[in-house]
Amino acid sequence: MPLEIRLSAFMDGEMSRDEKEELEKLIASDPEARRILDELRHGSDVGRKAFEEVLKEPVPLALVRSIKSAQPPKSRDAAAPRLARPSFKLAPTGRQSLAAALILFVLGGGIGYLFGMQPADVPAAAPLTPAQTAVRNWLDDIAAYHRIYSRQPRHMVEMQASELDEISKWLSSTVGVKFNFPDLAADGLVFQGARMFIAGGKPVGQLIYKNLDGDVVAICFTKTDGVANNGNFDETIKDDVSIVSWYRDGATYAVVGPSSDAMLDQIANRVSSEI
Repeated sequence: MPLEIRLSAFMDGEMSRDEKEELEKLIASDPEARRILDELRHGSDVGRKAFEEVLKEPVPLALVRSIKSAQPPKSRDAAAPRLARPSFKLAPTGRQSLAAALILFVLGGGIGYLFGMQPADVPAAAPLTPAQTAVRNWLDDIAAYHRIYSRQPRHMVEMQASELDEISKWLSSTVGVKFNFPDLAADGLVFQGARMFIAGGKPVGQLIYKNLDGDVVAICFTKTDGVANNGNFDETIKDDVSIVSWYRDGATYAVVGPSSDAMLDQIANRVSSEI
């Protein structure tokens, strides 16, 4: 077998003890073998690091909702007899195995080489505009506050749901945004109360709702100057928290809840029409 394939198997521990000892002696005495082994290890390390970076990417909100709302397949008649699958044994010939190994080696080596040959001085991404920075800070702060307060059942709100008039006066005067209290009973949500916090350096009003399962969904709003109305909903996932936000009439609104909630966009649409 080609030396590259043998060294790749050596790295993966897929060889007998005698073959391993033989390759160890070859690596110790042959500079070319050591060079090939170093290149294979470098390509493997670069590919592994690139794959780890991919795993850190958040799961798209649309995919989370598709999984959450997917209906299980309808079961067929249980009494129908099942057809037994014919069993077979895959036994490739030596020539087929060698051809497959060569193909895999070329593909793996090519991918590792492409990653390894990327220039280190990749140009930096364009800096964020002040508006983009403010939006990112706003979303980060909302997710952080929601993650904390949604897990504090006794201290989740500053004012109770029975104090509607006081909540309206307090948040309207402090945040600078007039609002109504959306009725989300059709979505299985009951109003719990309100609180205020700071996000993106500005006061934010928050109306907090809870469903029968104990999941918390909150409506956030803050005054935003110089931003045109936008009828589009922007959906963002921050780990276990999902945020649906939009702009309207000098204010920014957001509905925040668990990322597993498949109905968050529908709730945001109802809130947009009622708040």
